[in-house]
Amino acid sequence: MNVRILVLTLLLLNTAAHAQTDSTNPTSLNEIVVTATRFAKKVSETGKVITVIGKQEIERSAGKDLSQVLNEQAGLIVNSANSNPGKDKSIFLRGAKPDYTIVLLNGIPVSDPSTAGGAFDIRMFPLEQVERIEILKGAQSTLYGSDAIAGVINIITKKPLEKPFQAYGTISAGSYNTWKLNAGVNGSAEKASYNIGFTHYKTNGISEAEDTTTAKIFDKDGFLQNAFNSDFDIAIAKGLHLKPYFRYSYFKGNYDDGAYTDGVGKYQAQLLTTGTQLQYRFNSGSVTAFYDYDEIDRNFADDFGAYPYAGTKKTLELFGNYAVGKYVQLLGGIHYNKQKMKDAGATPANPTAELTSPYIAFFLKDLGGFNLELGGRYNKHSTYGDNFTYSLNPSYTIANNVKLFANYATAFKAPSLSSLFGPWGSNPDLKPETSATLEGGLQTSLVSGILDLRAVYFSRTIKNIIISGPAYQLMNLDEQNDHGIEIEPTLYLGKKLSLRLFYAYVNGDVTTESNGKDSTYFNLIRRPKHSVGANLGYQVTKKFFISTQFYSYAKRSDLYFDMSTFTNQAVNLPAYSVWNAYAEYAPSGCIKLFADAKNLAGARYNEVYGYSAQRLNITGGIRLLL
Repeated sequence: MNVRILVLTLLLLNTAAHAQTDSTNPTSLNEIVVTATRFAKKVSETGKVITVIGKQEIERSAGKDLSQVLNEQAGLIVNSANSNPGKDKSIFLRGAKPDYTIVLLNGIPVSDPSTAGGAFDIRMFPLEQVERIEILKGAQSTLYGSDAIAGVINIITKKPLEKPFQAYGTISAGSYNTWKLNAGVNGSAEKASYNIGFTHYKTNGISEAEDTTTAKIFDKDGFLQNAFNSDFDIAIAKGLHLKPYFRYSYFKGNYDDGAYTDGVGKYQAQLLTTGTQLQYRFNSGSVTAFYDYDEIDRNFADDFGAYPYAGTKKTLELFGNYAVGKYVQLLGGIHYNKQKMKDAGATPANPTAELTSPYIAFFLKDLGGFNLELGGRYNKHSTYGDNFTYSLNPSYTIANNVKLFANYATAFKAPSLSSLFGPWGSNPDLKPETSATLEGGLQTSLVSGILDLRAVYFSRTIKNIIISGPAYQLMNLDEQNDHGIEIEPTLYLGKKLSLRLFYAYVNGDVTTESNGKDSTYFNLIRRPKHSVGANLGYQVTKKFFISTQFYSYAKRSDLYFDMSTFTNQAVNLPAYSVWNAYAEYAPSGCIKLFADAKNLAGARYNEVYGYSAQRLNITGGIRLLL
């Protein structure tokens, strides 16, 4: 471990004896969550590892975007979160690559069928339209299907207040000539509620590539986004609700040619997602059905050519949960999705793939403190055939304040349309990548109302990894082995001072068989083995709140493409630390003034080799509720 990080950790833990965390607490046993089991459940009743980013923490992140908020969580690195605002963002959950984490919007999966891995681009969804985020770690394919090898990120949109009409808005400005406007209306009546919001975000940004020229001649690579979001909830009958929604996001920006290399590249992207959910609740459970349609269109153009990417996804799902007496709960459902890649150069042109998955889960609830989840899922794919995943998740709660848990689960990732049928290196004989994850730990309130703690160990093996083989054709070959720990103390002293800490460690290697021999090497590029974070908040008065955050990341390895030799080169990225601060003042119940400062010490670092990261930057604004 980096000595500076170890010393910092000890100092923070010593400070913890005199402080506590803010009202958002990722380690609380009393938190009610839905992502862990697909229906409401207390954290104490499930052995799964779940982190909640609540409404208050999101509101106190007004100067940030979605990638930066996710990047502040234990075991979750969003690469390029603090680089140029428009640069692509990569989610590394517990060290896994981005397409091993599934993203949900209100429990409904979103993905990009046009890309090589299918990972959802989180730049497409503005933080201002988010009310809550639940991060579920570990293999979750039994409940959520393909791509849930590392975990699930469930983004939950804003909910209406208990008024027929409420207007809200945020206006902010900051460094790099950055402007953001968010405005919306919501409300609720006896049989209906609604939320409609719009976000406009524009920034000149910084040069995407690091400018090492003496004259500093690289141009700035700007970013613009417009996003619209609408959600409705209509009570058709007692317990029966219809919930249609429509979302559209458009963004564009500039990008450079590579590491330390300026360029004139331009991109634009748009996401349309719409559908409806029908839910019936009764005394012993609920039944939910939804239909979702996603359409993604992205275009890139630079000195080397133009690159269009487009695709659609249709999803239909029916599931329900039922309580059999006091201690037993059942969940069952069936999922269907059809993806289409719009590419005339593919073989066949504009290919499609379908996946049908029935699943079932059995729960024991609080049987003398013992809880259990046992589930399985059968997956039938139109190209590769079928596979099966399962999960076993026991936990035991002692005196309502100590939870011991262990999880063993398998997961899978179906090969993407680009991998199966795309114009470059595709292989229709690819099989799904499969994984097995073992995790265990404890979650506890050691001193009631003062200290919460979660400690987790995990080990993950992924087989049949898709790689580029001879003649650049894709094939199933590699095996990936990862392991790590996460320690998250959360402290409370009084009602005003708060401190949340985390330490995360991840390590991994890949094994490739070549000429009958195994070659094993570390391959978690851009992912630090060690990371430490602290969030200290203080409610100075009823109207005035301040907080400061500190994050430190160990050295990382990286690869970059050398244009002079047309080969990948291995490099090292030094360790770095970032110090942030936030303050808000509420002169009345409908007005809040805020200021957010990031990288107060002006640390110089790179998240990606040869690409810029933001130095000191400040955002200020006003939030209105009318």
